[in-house]
Amino acid sequence: MSEPGALVSTQWLEAHLDDPDVRVVETTWYLPTDGRSGREEFEGGHVRGAAFWDIDGIADPDDPRPHMAPAPERFAALMDGLGIGDSTRVVAYDRVGMMTVGRAWWMLRYFGHDAVSILDGGFVKWVMESRPTETGPAEPRAATGGFSAQPRPDRISDLDTILAGLDGQSAQILDARAPGRFAGTEPEPRPGCRAGHIPGSRNLPYNRLVDPETGTVRSPDELRALFADAGIDVDKPVTTTCGSGVTASMLAFGLHLIGQDAVAVYDGSWSEWGMRTDTPVET
Repeated sequence: MSEPGALVSTQWLEAHLDDPDVRVVETTWYLPTDGRSGREEFEGGHVRGAAFWDIDGIADPDDPRPHMAPAPERFAALMDGLGIGDSTRVVAYDRVGMMTVGRAWWMLRYFGHDAVSILDGGFVKWVMESRPTETGPAEPRAATGGFSAQPRPDRISDLDTILAGLDGQSAQILDARAPGRFAGTEPEPRPGCRAGHIPGSRNLPYNRLVDPETGTVRSPDELRALFADAGIDVDKPVTTTCGSGVTASMLAFGLHLIGQDAVAVYDGSWSEWGMRTDTPVET
């Protein structure tokens, strides 16, 4: 098997769909207010042989914040259940404009598994090209060997770290939410959550990384221009944030594509920061 990059084409995936060391996962997820189920849509039709990556389930069940990263032991067990081992090449996709797929990519890399790629264009492109699909729940599949979850602390950030970085205004914080939510002119989808953003942070909505005409990720040169226009020095470390750590992961993926891996995702994101009363907010 030719070694793929972080971004794989639909053509590459179809050619390797039956490789024993390739595991495809769908990550489609919706906000509770959307009234839609990623799992139900997956069972209505998905890439042949894919498993469903439950963003709410692959999380810490004891943390009240939405889908926070779990303990290594839990993550390893969940990966075993998906048929993902240390030697598995994971290819992740979604059907929501690449909104959620970055979360699986980031979590695997956070837990030390670099053999993960994102399907460029996702399920929409796959279906448009009439590539193989199937319906129903995912078929169980055993992984070749177990999964060794080895967290990388530099890939994740928390509230205390963000607060500490505000004093000197030296940290680069990049918010993936829509401009209205960032500016505080649109309400937050979670009841009781304040509007606005972390002081000093910049805004780059995750969907700007995707070409609206093709549904695929923009070129490296276009990505560099987007980050520069947002006021980010891509040669320096960046912390990404969003509503709950999902679209922030897509920004981390975009930075990875242009060679910047000194990126931490603020896992609690605005669902933590905005729900508190002791954190500073700008609008």
